[in-house]
This record gives sequence, structure tokens and C-alpha cells, in this order.
Amino acid sequence: MSWQNYVSTMKKISLTSQIAIALVLAIIAGVLLGGHADFADTYIKPFGTIFMNLLKFIVVPLVLFSIMAGILSMNDITKVGRLGLRAVVFFMITTVIAAALGLILPTFVKDALPVIHIVPDGSATAVEVPHFSVMDQIVNMFPHNIVVPMSDMTMIQIIVIAVFFGIAMVHVGEKGEMARKVTLSFNEVVTKILSYIMALAPYGVFCMLTPVVVKNGPSVLGSYVVLVLLDYLCFFVHALLVYTPSVYLLGRLSPVRFFKRMQSAMLFAFSSDSSVATLPYTMRCVESLGVRKDISSFVLPLGATINMDGVAIYLGVTSVFMAHCCGIDLSFQQYLAIAFASTVASIGTPGIPGGSLALMAMVFASANIPVECVAIAAGVDRIVDMGRTVMSITGDATCAVVMQRICK
Repeated sequence: MSWQNYVSTMKKISLTSQIAIALVLAIIAGVLLGGHADFADTYIKPFGTIFMNLLKFIVVPLVLFSIMAGILSMNDITKVGRLGLRAVVFFMITTVIAAALGLILPTFVKDALPVIHIVPDGSATAVEVPHFSVMDQIVNMFPHNIVVPMSDMTMIQIIVIAVFFGIAMVHVGEKGEMARKVTLSFNEVVTKILSYIMALAPYGVFCMLTPVVVKNGPSVLGSYVVLVLLDYLCFFVHALLVYTPSVYLLGRLSPVRFFKRMQSAMLFAFSSDSSVATLPYTMRCVESLGVRKDISSFVLPLGATINMDGVAIYLGVTSVFMAHCCGIDLSFQQYLAIAFASTVASIGTPGIPGGSLALMAMVFASANIPVECVAIAAGVDRIVDMGRTVMSITGDATCAVVMQRICK
């Protein structure tokens, strides 16, 4: 087959199908390359890293210009305030429910399932507990420098910058017309660059996932199977009981249509375990559901930053599971501490692979669970991270659909 015929054939296959094929091929290749982790890390993983670097490179300008363009398209600052407030309230409600589910379900089933018996000792890997407070989270939302948030990909600060510039351009009127045209022009350029990168998605997925399968092998879950199953069971229940009714009752949209259109974003989120990197795919899927671009370009970047339902579930499940493995019976006060810490900490979790591990230490410490258990839980963090990233981007899309209906 010539290269032209190959390109023509690939164009006929949907992006969802291409990513699904890449996932299957990555699993097959990972199993066949079992025991050759060095080869996978040396010759396959770098191409996946290149793809992820391209996505991360475009995410900052995408968020910056798409939010400003979204505000400019509204032409009414009161709309921005109402939309932002409603979206934040929706995200907070779903996150609280997710944290509660992550505690309740494992508590009911933990005694009926086998566990990993853990006896923490001094030889366990030490994990530094980060200092944390609600006020710190609020203060950290506002940047002291316009360059540092972009270089560090501090998304919440980038959103604040974009909101200030967008509102200012609307307020200055004709004097800001040049800035308005430049912003909208850059938004189109960034969107075009994004389309180039998205065409590489199947190859990037294959190169990212294959080394993971090689390292873990067929026994990827191993002795951690209970923890992984509990996490994914909670993810499924949360999607069934929270996202599905929200889409149907509040968004007035068929859940079947919603999840079908979200397939490509969910598959990419599963393979990349990065809600920030998945943002371009989420935007495209949500807009195919009829959500206006001014809403999606504002709600989705906001959700990628503060909506981490999957992380809230994961922190709750892992806390209960590790406490049970250590022979600790959690009290009601400890449950409340975990619920509060999981809810608030999930808001500040970076939307990148492994972003929740540092905050897990804080959650464990809040309930007097041995902090060294973080190192034990990290064994399956990559596997669970795939599922919780899917939850987070699905929650973002659900909010966008609901806001589309409410704003009408």
C-alpha cells in the first residue's frame, strides 16, 4: 500500500476507532515485548513523550486564547460571572458526591474481599507531607507573575490571567479592538496547530501505553487487584448515578448519544491519564454535542483545573483500603477528615500523570493513616490514573452540556 493510500484509508477511520486500535495494538505489543522493558523505554516511549510534549506545548495557548475568545464572544461580563459561578457550584457538588462514594462503597465491601496485608515499617519510602490549607489554595489562584504560570503550566492561574484580559478587552471597547482581533486571530492559529497534533494521536497513544504494559505484564493488577477493582467500580457507579442523570435531566440530552460522542476523548484520557492533555479532544467532542464554543471554551479549561471527581474517589477508596490493610478501624471523625481533605485537595491536583500522589500523603496524614502507604499505593497509580482521568473529563463535559441548557 502506498503512503497516499494509507493516508486516505486512515482518514476514513474515525479518530475514536484509530485510538481504540492503537490501544489494542499497544496491549498486544506490550505482552509480546514482555521482559524487554529497556527496549520499550529506549525506542518506543520517546515517541510517546514527544507526542505528550506537543500536547502540553499547545495546552497553555489553547486555554489562554480560547477563554479570552469565549469571553469576547459573549460581549456581556455578567454572562461570564453567571456561567463561572454555576459551573463552579456544579463541579463542587459532583466532587463532594464523588468523595462520599469513594468512602462509602469500599467500607461496605472491604470485609468481604481479600486485601494486601501491610505492616508499615521504618524501611518504607518516606513521603513528604505537603502543607495545605483552604486559604493557601485561594491565594495560589492569583499569579504574581504572568510568565511563571505559563512556564509551570499552573492552569488555575492561567485561567485567572485569561479572564482578566478578556474582561478588560470587553470593557475598553473600541480602544481594545486591535487586541480583540489579535486574540481571535491567535485563537484560530492555535486551533489549526491543534489539528496537526491531534492527527498524531493514535501513534502517540500506542507509544505511551506499550511501555506500561511491558513493565507490568499480564499480571498488571497483581496483588493490587482489589484496590483497582474498587476504584473502577466507584468510577462506574459515579458515572451511572451522577453524570447520566445530569446529562438527561439537566442537559436534556440522551445519555447514549452523550457517551457515544465522548468516546474519543474518553479513550485518549484513558491512555494518556492527563486531563489537561485531553482538553483539545474534550472540546471537540462537546462541541459535536451542540454545546456552543463560548461555553465549552470557558467551562472545559475551568473543569480541567478544578474538577477532579476521579481523584476525589481515588483518594477516598485508597484511604479506606490502606487503613484496612494496616488493620486500622477508621472512626467517624477520620471519615469526615478524609472526605474534606479529598474534596478540597482534588481541586488543586495537577491535571498531569501522577499528580495526585503528593496530595495522597496529606489525605493519609489527616486520618492518621501511615504516610508510607503512599509508596505502596503508587504501585497501581498509573493504572487507576487512567480511569480517574476519564471520570474527570467526563465530568467536565457533563457540566458543559448542563451549562448549555441552563444558559438558554
